[in-house]
Amino acid sequence: MLKDQKNQKSHIPVLLSSVLDVLKPIKGDSYLDLTAGYGGHAEAILHLTNNPKETVLVDRDQTAVDELKKKFKGQSVEIIKSDFYSASKKLVAENMQFDMILADLGVSSPHLNIASRGFSLRQDGPLDMRMDQEQALTAKTIVNRYSESDLANLIKQYGEDPKYRQIARQIMLNRPVNTTSELAIIVARVWPGYHKVHPATRTFQALRIAVNDELGQLKDSLPQWVKLLTPGGRLAVISFHSLEDRAVKHFFQEKSGSQYDSNLSLITKRPVTGDKHEIVFNPRARSAKLRAVAKIKINRKGNAHADTG
Repeated sequence: MLKDQKNQKSHIPVLLSSVLDVLKPIKGDSYLDLTAGYGGHAEAILHLTNNPKETVLVDRDQTAVDELKKKFKGQSVEIIKSDFYSASKKLVAENMQFDMILADLGVSSPHLNIASRGFSLRQDGPLDMRMDQEQALTAKTIVNRYSESDLANLIKQYGEDPKYRQIARQIMLNRPVNTTSELAIIVARVWPGYHKVHPATRTFQALRIAVNDELGQLKDSLPQWVKLLTPGGRLAVISFHSLEDRAVKHFFQEKSGSQYDSNLSLITKRPVTGDKHEIVFNPRARSAKLRAVAKIKINRKGNAHADTG
């Protein structure tokens, strides 16, 4: 077996026990996983719901979809290859609803471990970063074709790097840039000296967000996910950087406020994070933040209620 093939399967579902705590799956519940990946969360939830016929797993990565089909072979689980926004719109149009919805955002461990996918700055590979390898836009296109001002704005907005102008200038001076190692070295020149976190981390984050339209997809999808919840249903979102978490936090607060049209109730008042034991075994949990809400249901007397316990 090739090294890349071994690495792509070494994925531990992040914050699994916390996800089970907030979603509270019981036998017969329906479940939608919008970023199913390699099926770690889904497998644990299906073990409790025993309801594969009302389980839908979504992922835009063909490699992940292939692994999901193997893992759930012989079960009547529906597996959809799609980005989560397109899948959400389709399911809303079909009037589907689910008791539990999970979105585990960001890049998975297999993405980082497979050098040829171009996500990792610590492994030499092509500047790719596409979660859906059928799409045209890659990190290489952005790095080599965007204007200096567009590159600077992208690194500032999505990477929140204070040296965004200097980084954009260095990229321009060193074009063409073809590999992850080349880009990491170029950015590191702007941040000389010892760094606990690699100085190119924020630039790589910015490129990945831009390539996959991560924030745009998230902001457009959140209202769709509320529509896809059954009354009393629960939605959990795991984010990995402040921009994602901020978008989720503000949406949940807005929809669970005192306005007349509020229809959510907060399950998590603050984000749930990984404990020190999980972080040791699963470093991806270090930056993970879990937020969850329940959809308010109206009883026969017209009173709103949501079980957040």
